[in-house]
Amino acid sequence: MASELPFFARGLLIGLAIAAPVGPMALLCIRRTLERGWPSGFASGLGIATADGAYAAVAAFGLTAVSGLLLREARWVQLAGGAAIVVLGLSSLNSSPLGGEVPGGARGRGRWGEAGLAPAYLSGLALTLANPPTIISFLAVMAGFGIGTSAGGRSAAAVVLGVLVGSGAWWAVVTGAVARARTRIGPRARAWITRLAGLLLVALGFAALLAAIRE
Repeated sequence: MASELPFFARGLLIGLAIAAPVGPMALLCIRRTLERGWPSGFASGLGIATADGAYAAVAAFGLTAVSGLLLREARWVQLAGGAAIVVLGLSSLNSSPLGGEVPGGARGRGRWGEAGLAPAYLSGLALTLANPPTIISFLAVMAGFGIGTSAGGRSAAAVVLGVLVGSGAWWAVVTGAVARARTRIGPRARAWITRLAGLLLVALGFAALLAAIRE
């Protein structure tokens, strides 16, 4: 059934399947949406979708040299990514007072601070790229959808575009729902939620570090 779908539709479903599981990046998007509003959360999601598209391109076009290099250096990349996730979690704990208001210094950082859209996008992109084994996930899911690495250029491009759109659409829905709920949650409750997200980010970051060290 899946192999009968157009390549773009298959890519769309793959993008949704890869983005949907709850993990550190989902927590990051939720936390930023609660703290900074929908634009910051969605910008982070677009960064994640871009990284998903990049890994999908490596898998769909059969770029074995690139995937081999990334997988060989996966341990060091994952160590850096895990450390960054821990730092972001600690940052969330330190920047979420129980009153729910953003500290003046954080509010004044402008577009170059964490509140800016460009840093939100780039950090989402970098943190997602810091998980090279994602390529293996894409290869497995693509095989399930009847997509091989020998597909033609147009077919592969359609799959990659579908992944970008599917992943981006998922983050638009998630951050939109969180932003809608944000208006109904008091500042104190938002602060507790963002602190909980920070704790979970720290835990997941340490888990990633331990996994990388054990490899």
